[in-house]
Amino acid sequence: MSSSKKTLSRVQAGTTESPLVRYVLTGLALAFMALFLLLPLAAVFTEALRNGWGAYLEALQDPDAWSAIRLTLLTAAVAVPLNLIFGIAAAWAIAKYEFKGKAFLTTLVDLPFSVSPVVAGLIYVLVFGAQGWFGPWLQAHDIKIVFAVPGIILATVFVTFPFIARELIPLMQAQGNDEEQAAIVLGASGWQTFWHVTLPNIKWGLIYGVILCNARAMGEFGAVSVVSGHIRGQTNTMPLHVEILYNEYQSVAAFAVASLLALLALVTLAIKSAVEWRHERELKAGADLPPERPAAGATTH
Repeated sequence: MSSSKKTLSRVQAGTTESPLVRYVLTGLALAFMALFLLLPLAAVFTEALRNGWGAYLEALQDPDAWSAIRLTLLTAAVAVPLNLIFGIAAAWAIAKYEFKGKAFLTTLVDLPFSVSPVVAGLIYVLVFGAQGWFGPWLQAHDIKIVFAVPGIILATVFVTFPFIARELIPLMQAQGNDEEQAAIVLGASGWQTFWHVTLPNIKWGLIYGVILCNARAMGEFGAVSVVSGHIRGQTNTMPLHVEILYNEYQSVAAFAVASLLALLALVTLAIKSAVEWRHERELKAGADLPPERPAAGATTH
């Protein structure tokens, strides 16, 4: 086969690279995944089960472990709905309206991406700690935020609130305002327009953002570590409990709890893949629909 025919076949296949280059790149990508993803994951479960299922279950049945699991689920159950409300509101305002301060609001949405979670935790300590701005007033009214569950939830909300908004903003901007304006012209109220027009159009991006937000909420370590106080059975989430167990040389128990986080990550990945597959399937089904024919008696120009 001549070189021109080889080049033509590569272009038709969607690439101009030779098969050797494709195989090398594919092999490097697979080796990278095996080294940095599959190998650590296998190591977590191997170490967790090193002393058998009995030791594994015993580590998970520990009261402090159960407390960490409950607190992690509670934090995610509170932080994700709050970020859901904020994400939809911020994305709707940024994508659908023009107003003064729009660029500033967009910057605030991206702020947790540029600020270290540890710094975010220190800010909460500065504001709500015993020596902080509101510390004396909180102590006078017996309200605990730092080194208590409210502080953990606040820190988690801060580090996770960009995920949903950032998924929705480009999606809403691409869709424009035509459908919403048409619904309002036809007499729909603001809530009717949101529920029947806006929400169906953004549902897949919204679900994807919620999945990412939930995964980060359950795995957050830096900000939560600063504001939690590391009180066993009270303010330790699962990542903090893993750190304490590992520092105390209880490696089997630490990896057992870590394996739960790994399982949650795998479940999150499976849900994410299912959402993407369903979205692509709907897009393909919509693209395969035949074009609408004009009604009988209609005229075309």
